Amino acid sequence: MEYRHTPVLLAEVTQQLSLHPGSIVVDCTLGGAGHAKRLVDLIAPDGMFVGIDQDDAALSAAASVLRLGQQIPSDRIVLLKGNFGDLDRLLTEARVPYADAFLFDLGVSSPQLDVALRGFSFKEDAPLDMRMDPGQQTRTAAEVIATYDEADLARIIREYGEDRWASRIAAFIAAARVRRPITTTGELVDVIKAAVPAAARRSGGPPAKKTFQALRIEVKDELGALRRGLEAAVRWLAPGGRIAVISYHSLEDRIVKRFFLELSKGCTCPPDLPVCTCGHSPVLHIITRKAVVPTPEEVERNPRARSARLRVAAKN
Repeated sequence: MEYRHTPVLLAEVTQQLSLHPGSIVVDCTLGGAGHAKRLVDLIAPDGMFVGIDQDDAALSAAASVLRLGQQIPSDRIVLLKGNFGDLDRLLTEARVPYADAFLFDLGVSSPQLDVALRGFSFKEDAPLDMRMDPGQQTRTAAEVIATYDEADLARIIREYGEDRWASRIAAFIAAARVRRPITTTGELVDVIKAAVPAAARRSGGPPAKKTFQALRIEVKDELGALRRGLEAAVRWLAPGGRIAVISYHSLEDRIVKRFFLELSKGCTCPPDLPVCTCGHSPVLHIITRKAVVPTPEEVERNPRARSARLRVAAKN
């Protein structure tokens, strides 16, 4: 399989990261090296590029793309298998001294969606899996569907999928799995279609989309990993260095926005206190006061970019 990847907001990311020759940049979501190829160009000839992904296919494709061009020596390109939630461990083991920039491009890349056997897509029937690294992860989406009680299913569909029909979908899943196990994406889609009222199916988008999003977030612990990754990135970032995050749904975007805001706060003492006693000083300053979104031209070229939001902050 060819690992195709169209980078989202490429021009905006490269502009906002403010890289220069000799910079050390960490791409926490390497994918097919769509962003990475351009980042390597900017830090050549003596910069250092670190790419992280938990998908073997992505790492293999990225290695071919980056080392074929030879913009920088091969020993200055470090590709690491893992999840950015383990960023501290990965960078320590790779002996990376610090970083001038971090890029997080969240969500599922096109090849993962397009290969039915991965079980991410509700458009094709496949095993209900959704694991990024089956060798390291044990819990599948099918196991979540089979073992979570109805209340927990409703909670994750409501919180992670933001679906108004969460309770009804969870009830239908609980009833259906009593009759027989739900083990494929097609079986789950059929249950969700039955749960969502016909009028809602006609007026809304694909009825299974939000539940599949919720399951993916739960199986991969996406939101927990994002928080851990952002915290670690700040620790490794050099003064003046920047963090850029591309998110694709409101849950991720809210986490990033709140994280940047919290770390950009200065003194929190009451305004009538003559002397600061909290000792709190801002760690970051926010570069993008409003999220940067794709141009209409980019969305036309790449419809999957439609929901992308870019936020950038720099370390003080």
